[in-house]
Amino acid sequence: VRLAESGGGSVQDGGSLRLSCAASGYSRRNYCLGWFRQAPGKDRGGIATIGSDGDIRYADSVKGRFNISLDATKNILYLQMNSLKPDDTAMYYCAAENTRPGWAGSCARLSYNNWGQGTQVTVSS
Repeated sequence: VRLAESGGGSVQDGGSLRLSCAASGYSRRNYCLGWFRQAPGKDRGGIATIGSDGDIRYADSVKGRFNISLDATKNILYLQMNSLKPDDTAMYYCAAENTRPGWAGSCARLSYNNWGQGTQVTVSS
């Protein structure tokens, strides 16, 4: 599995960014994909996940502001981020994990083994 994020940058409070993650090598039928972030001095945490069953989950901190989507034809995972706040400043990572057929778990609780290199998002007040 290969993952490569892009689209990070610096924006003002209230601005928007769209992150992209070019993904390859993951199962097209049974997968979990997600966006995570790590701020300085904090643990990495999940913010949005999408599963092959179409289930989408968001962390409470980004609900209503961020949108995760997958362009399956291009194998690109997106994260549209609106109404950005300084607290959103972090390194953002995409992750992928293949799942077994019939797996009924939660992508939001899954342990991911495949990660991109990250892209920095900085929101200034």
